[in-house]
Amino acid sequence: MQLRIPGPTPCPDEVLKAIGRQMINHRGKAFVEMSTRIIPRLQECFQTKNDVLILTTSGTGGLESAVVNTLSPGDKVLGISIGVFGDRFAECAKVYGAEVIPLKYELGKAANPDDIRKALKDNPDIKAVMVTHNETSTGTTNPLKEIAKAIKEFDKLTLVDAVSSMSSIDLPVDAWGLDVVVSGSQKGWMVPPGLAFVSVSERGWKAHAESKMPKFYFDYARAKKFAADGQTPWTPAVSVYFGLDVALDMMLKEGLQNIFARHKRVADKARAWVKARGLRLVPEEKYASNTVTAVHVPDDIDESKFRTTLRTEYKVEIAGGQSTMKGKVFRIGHLGFINDKDMDEITAAMDQALLKAKK
Repeated sequence: MQLRIPGPTPCPDEVLKAIGRQMINHRGKAFVEMSTRIIPRLQECFQTKNDVLILTTSGTGGLESAVVNTLSPGDKVLGISIGVFGDRFAECAKVYGAEVIPLKYELGKAANPDDIRKALKDNPDIKAVMVTHNETSTGTTNPLKEIAKAIKEFDKLTLVDAVSSMSSIDLPVDAWGLDVVVSGSQKGWMVPPGLAFVSVSERGWKAHAESKMPKFYFDYARAKKFAADGQTPWTPAVSVYFGLDVALDMMLKEGLQNIFARHKRVADKARAWVKARGLRLVPEEKYASNTVTAVHVPDDIDESKFRTTLRTEYKVEIAGGQSTMKGKVFRIGHLGFINDKDMDEITAAMDQALLKAKK
């Protein structure tokens, strides 16, 4: 089966073999040695000298950790949303008592840095800006470099959802001055769900020291203290660590720039297929994601039959639309463990499934 949804993503055989190992003592020497190997390689992937913490949780748990570790109840935050996951990030902040000032865009549109400048100018007491780098619900990648520049002009904290972009799309944390950046193991990292990775800048740590939101399991200070000894404050997902240890070796052997180029190449194939079949991308092409391609379902295609046929007859599973886009959009995930040959097989299968899904 070709699992081609935006996550979880397929795992290489080497990773699957590693995660099947027998358990080890998470307070013992072997775990400390593994953890000590992993952190510097994560920093290399994040392109940062900042602390990178590992939390045993989902990507959404990582986003919640960004909220509770940097904000206090009543803080004003700008919640930029270009889709489902931008909405989720904002909702998380609301639940904890932050005052979210929404900056929402039509589905398929990317955020405009000038709109952010205006919002920050009109609301000078905003403390932080929450932004999704890559919105998988619409297959749209925000122009984060330009967005971060706009935010820094107003000296605000930048909290980034990079769950589906980090390790697949170029995202130099230090060069762009990002304060808290979250990713998730089940996306471009080629390992199963279970771990969130969070980079925290000096400004992020200062915000943490001032934060009044309740925190226990997700407390960055606890995580940092234990990480200094190669451990975690709570029982970690040991098996996922085993896989990550192997996956990071594979990634850095390939080289970050080669990984980014591979993702662009595969995404270009997906987009070329869309255009050649007379279909329409959800986003404007200049903002189309290199990790997931979102496509409007044409009127003459039964969306459910298309995906079902693709899965049952051609062993390729893609994703449907989310929220208001359910039944109107299909999404092809192409991140992590994927190459050109995979995409050629996927598009050939989609050609056949489209013919069989005609109304």
